[in-house]
Amino acid sequence: MRTGGTQEMIKIALGLAALYALICIAVYFGNRVLMYFPDPSRVPPAEAGLDGVEEVELAADNGVTLVAWHAPAREGKNTILYFHGNAANAANRAHKIETMRQDGSGVFYLNNRSYGGSDGRPTEANNVADAIAAYNYLVGRGVPPERIVAFGESLGSGQAVRLAGERPVAAVVLEAPLTSTIDVARSTYFWLPLSLLITDRYDNARNISGVTAPLLILHGAHDRVIPVEMGKRLFAAANEPKRLEIFPQGDHSDLLDHGAWEKARAFLSTLR
Repeated sequence: MRTGGTQEMIKIALGLAALYALICIAVYFGNRVLMYFPDPSRVPPAEAGLDGVEEVELAADNGVTLVAWHAPAREGKNTILYFHGNAANAANRAHKIETMRQDGSGVFYLNNRSYGGSDGRPTEANNVADAIAAYNYLVGRGVPPERIVAFGESLGSGQAVRLAGERPVAAVVLEAPLTSTIDVARSTYFWLPLSLLITDRYDNARNISGVTAPLLILHGAHDRVIPVEMGKRLFAAANEPKRLEIFPQGDHSDLLDHGAWEKARAFLSTLR
């Protein structure tokens, strides 16, 4: 009986180990499916209620065409180079774009690959390369680097941080930024070796050291997607000059309702 029981326990242990290995394999090969939730709908800016906003196409690597919305800045104003989160596109951020334009600022909203009519598939490497392509497009259109503000929302904070570490910008604004995708996933999948499984890490906690432009971090105290502690950790790791604004009633996607853009506008006004 004792031998039979031991063999049964070994079988159970081997079965659990095999199941664990299968889960790890599935996460490794499928982690991007769990990270990106693209809405491919291509909606003209006018249909989203925006006047004076141009839809433009950018040629990216490997023949990929990216779709972006561009509202040119008034003379002497900054252009917000906007990188979105994992489930947004330009159309469902139309109100936000309009809010940013109210003082004459320009906005260049890049739809990442598979989002908003853009071709291709999103990966960290692709998204960072496309962020630089969008930056180069603006510079080529006559927008000086000292008038470009890298704005990253949620997962898009990774693009903004990497861009600002490689190109000169006027400032960086991060809305609900993460320290890394591994840190976000760890709160739920703590029992998996995530550092070995997640391919797109967006390691802002490491990359923020390369940012020397003025930095503003906006975060909601009740953020249920990316905890406010991550914004605080990122702020602590960042170079000066920097500012952290925490919204006591804010969640993840409602910071504009709590005055976030007013804070951002005031911050940007100090740069002149």
